[in-house]
Amino acid sequence: KLAKTQATFGISSTVTKESWSAVVQSTSSSSVTISISSPPNAVIGRYKLSVQSTSSGSSSPASLGTFVLLFNPWSSGDDVFMPNKAECEEYVLEEFGIIFAGNKNHINSFGWNFGQFQGDILNICLSMMDRSLNYRQDPVTDVSHRNDPKYLGRVLSAMVNANDDQGVLLGNWSGNYDGGKSPSSWTGSGEILHNWKKSGFKPVRYGQCWVFAAVLTTVLRCLGIPTRTITNFSSAHDADGNLRVDEFYDADGNHLDRAADSIWNFHVWNESWFSRSDLGPSYSGWQVLDATPQEESGGIYQCGPASRNAIKEGDVDLDYDCPFVFAEVNADCMYWNYDSTTGKKTLIFSKSTIIGQSISTKAVGRDDRVDVTNDYKYEEGSTKEREIFKKARKKLGLEDKFDPTAPTSQEIDQKPDISGKFKVDGPLEVGKNLSLILVLANLQSDAKTVHVNMTAWSTVYTRRPVHEIWKDSISVTLPPKEEKQFPIKIPYTEYQQQLTTDNTIQVTALCHVEGGIQVLVQRDITLDNPSIDIQVLGEAKVNKEVDVEVTFTNPIDVEVTDCVLQAEGNDLLRGILEIDIY
Repeated sequence: KLAKTQATFGISSTVTKESWSAVVQSTSSSSVTISISSPPNAVIGRYKLSVQSTSSGSSSPASLGTFVLLFNPWSSGDDVFMPNKAECEEYVLEEFGIIFAGNKNHINSFGWNFGQFQGDILNICLSMMDRSLNYRQDPVTDVSHRNDPKYLGRVLSAMVNANDDQGVLLGNWSGNYDGGKSPSSWTGSGEILHNWKKSGFKPVRYGQCWVFAAVLTTVLRCLGIPTRTITNFSSAHDADGNLRVDEFYDADGNHLDRAADSIWNFHVWNESWFSRSDLGPSYSGWQVLDATPQEESGGIYQCGPASRNAIKEGDVDLDYDCPFVFAEVNADCMYWNYDSTTGKKTLIFSKSTIIGQSISTKAVGRDDRVDVTNDYKYEEGSTKEREIFKKARKKLGLEDKFDPTAPTSQEIDQKPDISGKFKVDGPLEVGKNLSLILVLANLQSDAKTVHVNMTAWSTVYTRRPVHEIWKDSISVTLPPKEEKQFPIKIPYTEYQQQLTTDNTIQVTALCHVEGGIQVLVQRDITLDNPSIDIQVLGEAKVNKEVDVEVTFTNPIDVEVTDCVLQAEGNDLLRGILEIDIY
């Protein structure tokens, strides 16, 4: 009883809100109908229900079977109470979602089948709780905390990744997915969760951030906790907790994979809705949870819940993992030139407005994108935003501590003589040639000679370089205050073999200006896959077959073979339909 795992109660005349109660609804000569009510702080999970009759004098209770108790966002006493009914529909009952990806210049989206109410998913979610490290170490304490969404959110953020606990998904960001499925080929959580159970709970291969977030959405919605996926573009992974990310480039303009820090094209995490009795009402509401294994928290790969309000106000000293989430949307960026022979690094430039852009989620009841950036931070470049950044640094003890790796104010204040950018000059589609224009402008009133080293690498969406695709170098003289354009064409035949399943290419130009400081010009390109057109032929009626036509047009000049069309839809198809197309 102390652990809240057993409740014994008699028949009463009215419902008591604070404890389990039973009220007789109706009786007949052979049956009685009893309504049972649970208190809002009851532990969730599977209960055995039994009844003991006092009149028969029998001492052993008769078993009536089992039931599963979930969180209830429609009930005002519950920690997950969500007053807006349309939001409850979307964030608990909706089995289909849209996840945003791509990069800040080119946002794209794809559908995901959460399927939280499909066969056996609830049982798998309950098994997941019983396989956590907390349950293995101390089952009684773990179960007694299962009335607390912040506790369960944190535990399940650890269980969705395979690190530490043989959880659901094994992460892989190498670009090579042999021995498993490429993360971008999953279309729903059901197949992943069923595979995990079928294999005897061995981690499913492979996941990346949106897969971890989508599976956590399924699990939390299944348990009654309102949850959604959030995509952060230009997302910082601050490995050393200094609210700064460092990137290194060699003299040829190659992005060096030598820093623990990184800036991902996008990163997907979760927000769940519940109250924070531990922090106070102003920190209740949306809480950030992240099941992607990036950094350890409390010795294991888990993240959150971090109050979104705490992130916006720079209250990074509050539980849980606020500094890491704050950095994801707010860190400052430093770009360095690194000389591998001498080990010397020179600051190229620093910027405080790059990280955390177009933070996105699906609209309630529609497939549109909603921008929630202003819920995470004050406007970039505003005085308030800089104040909050300083407040966060101060709370983390970074203001007073000398950091030998930080650039000097002299380095930060230096001004470049030229500016540059890459402009897209054609379609960004797999199968088409990639056309860009490098635009260089002389900002000074005397001519400048510039030596430009250019490279293009295929990357994964975390911007980790995988294969070099192209390189070139030019030397140019820029007349005073003038701009010049240099067209760049990378044929499909040059990049097709090197492209990862993320379809991402990073193009870089490192400009060595004679007598001035270096200028780094870069652009991350995401190429769109060819579209698939789906048309329903005729009228769709319940319990009647309907024909659907799927059209795919091959965009390249070469025949493609061994294709598989995969389709899934809750309650429309049994399982996943796969059709081989030769």
